[in-house]
Amino acid sequence: MLAALLLLGASDPILVPEISQHEVQVRQGFRGTELLLFGAILTPEGTRAGQDYDIVVVLKGPTRSIVLREKQRIAGIWVNADSAEFRSAPTFFAVASSRPIKKIVDDKTAAIYELGLPWLQLSPIGSYDSKVQARMTAGLVDLLGRGGLYKESAKGVTVSQQVLYQARIDLPSSVQTGTYTAETFAIRNGKVVASAISRVEVRKTGMELAVATFARDHGFFYGLLAVALSVLMGILAGRLFALV
Repeated sequence: MLAALLLLGASDPILVPEISQHEVQVRQGFRGTELLLFGAILTPEGTRAGQDYDIVVVLKGPTRSIVLREKQRIAGIWVNADSAEFRSAPTFFAVASSRPIKKIVDDKTAAIYELGLPWLQLSPIGSYDSKVQARMTAGLVDLLGRGGLYKESAKGVTVSQQVLYQARIDLPSSVQTGTYTAETFAIRNGKVVASAISRVEVRKTGMELAVATFARDHGFFYGLLAVALSVLMGILAGRLFALV
C-alpha cells in the first residue's frame, strides 16, 4: 500500500490547454490581436495536481527560409557585406513563462525545447565562422524582435493555486498566415514533466484573401496590373501638381 501511494504521488501531471481563438482572420485594416492561452494542471485521474510547477508557453509561427544581409559602409556608401541563410526560421516566436527561464531549467534543457530566444534553433545553411554566425543570428533575432515578431516575457504566465494558468501573447498586424503551434510545458525541479500542444490558424479573408489568391494564381497579370496602377497614379499625381 505504501509503494502504491508513493507511485501515485510521483505520477506526472497532465496539461489541459486551450486558446481564446483557434482562428485569426486577417481582414483589411487588421491591427493585430491578443491571444489568451490558458488551461489546467491535473493528475492523470483528473484531480488537482497540487505541486509546485513552473509553466512555459511557446507560440511559434510557420517556418520559412530567410536570407539576412549585413550592411557595411564603404567610402560613404552602404553596401551588402556578409550574408547568411537560415533554413527554418519561424515567422513568429514568443515565449511566456512563470519565472525567468534561467531560474527554471539549465541551458541544455532550454535548448532542447527552445524555451527562449537565446536557445532558438534557426538552422543556418552552409559553413560560417562561429563569430559571424553568432552575429547574424543575433541580428536576425533583433530585427524580428523590433518588429514585434520575436518576444519573450519572463513573468508572462500566471498560475492560480497550482491548477489554472494563463498567458497573453500579442500578434502584430504583420503576422504571416499559416498554422501556429502553442506548446505548453509543465516543469518541476528543472525537468519537463508534461507538455501539450494547441494550434491556431491565421488566414486572410475578404479583399486580402482575394488579392493574395489572384497574386498567387495569376502572377503575370498581377504584375502587369500593379505596374499599370503605378503608372496611372503617377500620371494623376503629375496632373494634380500641375494644377496647383
